[in-house]
Order: sequence, then C-alpha cells, then structure tokens
Amino acid sequence: MPKQELEFTDFHKFEKEELNPKGLAQRVIAQIPGTEVATRILEFEPGTDTSPNGVQIHDFWEELCIIEGSIIDLELNEEFTAGMVACRPPGMKHGPWKSPNGCKIFEVRYYAKES
Repeated sequence: MPKQELEFTDFHKFEKEELNPKGLAQRVIAQIPGTEVATRILEFEPGTDTSPNGVQIHDFWEELCIIEGSIIDLELNEEFTAGMVACRPPGMKHGPWKSPNGCKIFEVRYYAKES
C-alpha cells in the first residue's frame, strides 16, 4: 500500500506525537503502514538533547532539510542550520544531537533497491 495522496496542507494540522527524549516530537505527514517509510516533520524544542538515544543507525534511506533553527551533532561537534540538507544511506551512523534554540526538520524515509 503506497503513501496516501495529499495536496498542500499546513503541517501543524498533523498530530504532534511526542518522542523520546522529552522535547523531541514528530508530525507524520504520510507513512506506509507497518513500515518505517514515512514523510514527517521532526521537531526539537529548545534545549532538547538526544544523547540518551545514542548514535542512530537504520536500514532505510533518509533525506532531510532543516527548515527552521539548528541542531548540533555531538559526535561530529558540528552545527547544522536552516537550509542545510542531508542524504543518509542505510547503515550510516548519525547523531546524537542537541538543539539549544529548537529545530524543525523535513524528513523523507524510504527503501531503495541497490543497482
């Protein structure tokens, strides 16, 4: 079953789901049920620190665009700001992060066949 069709919609209309740790949340725009394949807005409240979640590694592709604010990758000791993008293949290590002033990220997750 594919993601549902959706015309332009204010992302605030999607339910805000609190995640761990406190201060991290997501608004899922579209998702293939039963999978990690999703399009979402990831939101960091000011002061959020994802250190308890450790370094992230997953089996899907992830493409992101920071639309507001910034995050600091604690492993790389580097800050990423609004307008920056990333493309992470399966198995790529990333995070944890800290967001002193808050951040919103547009994220697309998917599986792709290797050529």
